[in-house]
Amino acid sequence: MAQKYVPKKQSGIGQFIDSIFILILVYVSLYIPLLLKSEAAAEAAKAGAAKPTWDSLHLPAVVQEQWVKLGFDAEKAAGLIDTKFDYTIDPIMLLITVGVIVGYFVYMIKASDKQYREVIAEKFGDR
Repeated sequence: MAQKYVPKKQSGIGQFIDSIFILILVYVSLYIPLLLKSEAAAEAAKAGAAKPTWDSLHLPAVVQEQWVKLGFDAEKAAGLIDTKFDYTIDPIMLLITVGVIVGYFVYMIKASDKQYREVIAEKFGDR
């Protein structure tokens, strides 16, 4: 009769280190695009050196009062009002993201295949 399969156990410290590693990877992967775009944003901010006024923002008086109640002056409000969403897709970053995701899944399939074969060999023996 075949031996009963006993799965490998990971220590608590190993699980903790794995969790921290995954959190770091997620943080870095989300932060990299911000770092790459920060130089472009700084240059764009320098280009728009004219100090905005409430009149240049073309806001009604009621809206201006609400911005002031929220603690914003014309310059801070202009930074939020004039910032538009950028829906362009950077092809290089898209390819890098796709490459990382596909590479991860290929690795997982290869690693899982190896582990499944080990379990089958332990459970049923080599053929």
